Amino acid sequence: MSATTPWTSDATELAGRIRRKEISAVEAVEDAIRKAEALEPQIGAIVTSDFDRALAKAKAGQLSGPFAGVPFLVKDLDPYKGLPTRNGSRSGLNALPETTQTPYVDAFDAAGFVVIGKSATPEYGFLPTTEPMGFTPTRNPWNTDRSSGGSSGGAAAAVASGMVPIAHATDGGGSIRIPAANCGLFGLKPSRGRMLPGRPVARGIDISVSHCVSHSVRDSAALFAATERTGADAVFKPVGVISEPLKRSLKVGLVMNTGTGVTPDPEVQTAVNNAAKLLESLGHKVEPTHWPMNGGQFSMDFTVLWASGAADLVTAIGQAVGREPDETLLEPFSLAMAKLIGQLPASALPAAIERLNTDMQLYDAWLTQYDVILSPVLGKPPVELGYVAGWVPFQELQARLTTYVGYTPVQNVAGAPSMSVPLHRTPDGLPVGVQIAGRAGGEALLFQLAYQLEEAQPWAHRRPPVFA
Repeated sequence: MSATTPWTSDATELAGRIRRKEISAVEAVEDAIRKAEALEPQIGAIVTSDFDRALAKAKAGQLSGPFAGVPFLVKDLDPYKGLPTRNGSRSGLNALPETTQTPYVDAFDAAGFVVIGKSATPEYGFLPTTEPMGFTPTRNPWNTDRSSGGSSGGAAAAVASGMVPIAHATDGGGSIRIPAANCGLFGLKPSRGRMLPGRPVARGIDISVSHCVSHSVRDSAALFAATERTGADAVFKPVGVISEPLKRSLKVGLVMNTGTGVTPDPEVQTAVNNAAKLLESLGHKVEPTHWPMNGGQFSMDFTVLWASGAADLVTAIGQAVGREPDETLLEPFSLAMAKLIGQLPASALPAAIERLNTDMQLYDAWLTQYDVILSPVLGKPPVELGYVAGWVPFQELQARLTTYVGYTPVQNVAGAPSMSVPLHRTPDGLPVGVQIAGRAGGEALLFQLAYQLEEAQPWAHRRPPVFA
């Protein structure tokens, strides 16, 4: 591309072009809008557009910050002033525009982003695919018959297809890493408590965090620095902007199977084994290890915690509408998860939380033996649309989820950082990310390692068949 081409795969470079007046913020936003309008019929990544306000903001010429003028999407689980929050659910189709937003979302505006809309999510972020029954399914730009992942599937599809160079994402069980893996992007899940305050959490363990999906490591690192806590409430010492690759050798633990002993798809095994070889070629020591917790019990306990969120949701929506929610408001999976909690004794949730807290300690002890842990992100390459959708019969869907999403929830419970790195492609061209996780507060090490891997095996130049 020429130096004057408005679109770039990297938000840092686009912000630099705007800063150097090679292009204007208005041109960058107009370009993103054109591409979004052209690609939406094929991809379905944006559920609420905000094009007029975005152009007005760009034309006002009052943008500042590291990403001044860069078009951006906010995931439709978080409030953004002036836009409704529909949560990927039919229960939110008539939601009114928000009048407030969180300090975390405030940081997007402070960084200079121009929000052009809200990105698609499955119903309340519950599933690892973005196929909500009240909206158009989000399709993977690498193969539109495949899932873009979830719950940040709209964000990942928009970035991978070139609508925007970077987008907001959240992760409560893999929801940054899964769509990043499916769409060939970089996606880092931060430590619990690392970022500025976001949506309040009522459950016993705060498993959800926010960050982004991006093409480049440097975009992710720069946004991380702009949105982490730096004040008296900071849980960890601020990282700042990490910009250099790793300079030392690491001890890497490798786990291939899920905690319940399920072996991933052969193509996923190839991806992880190739990543291990790449790490060894860079001077790191890789050795096999095992998950430290009882995988079967962990899976059941996480399901109970997860289902408790669905039960709280059903209660809240029922109070709001004055009747018990049914399938005209919520999807079969959401209702079944809430029902699952209702069938368990009252002691089930506190007992599950107690065991998960013990699992946190086991994880921390495990990470005293290794610098990082290498594993799959998912048990399969991107699956076909419908494979893990909310209308699949509950028992069958649970079984599929156990094998498909058996790797990512561990770090949510442990409160530890983890990243999906886009190092592999299947013979038919589908992306397969690999997961590298660290200890709580260890984002700086992960970013440094990610820079090293990006330098050794670049990925940002790859373009899917459906591309702006």
